[in-house]
Amino acid sequence: MNTATKPKHIGRNISRIRELRGMKQEALANAIGVSQQSVSNIEGSEIVDDEKLIAIAEVLGVSAEAIKNYSDETVLNVINNTFTSHDSSTINAINIQPNFNPLDKVVELYERLVQAEKDKVEYLEKLLKGK
Repeated sequence: MNTATKPKHIGRNISRIRELRGMKQEALANAIGVSQQSVSNIEGSEIVDDEKLIAIAEVLGVSAEAIKNYSDETVLNVINNTFTSHDSSTINAINIQPNFNPLDKVVELYERLVQAEKDKVEYLEKLLKGK
């Protein structure tokens, strides 16, 4: 009976984490300075050299160890244990309040519009004086 464990497929782990982050291969490729095809090849590789792995981990916002030890089962367990409870602590954790006042954004927009109008009037006055 063979009890040797199958080595983890690092490329597949990179692919899964990238997809969980909502990132396309092209975006990852641009961030690490390679082509999209290179990222595809990396994700198809069972082994990835440490230098590339560290660069990819940095872009994905995880550690190289997290990529090496990634498992779908663990992620599903975390999601199920975190978000299936219907108590108020879970609801409050999900209910994220913005830390900015939306009215500030409206005021900022109007200030930019007023400035644009002032610039336009100034430009038109210069045109009229030039004639």
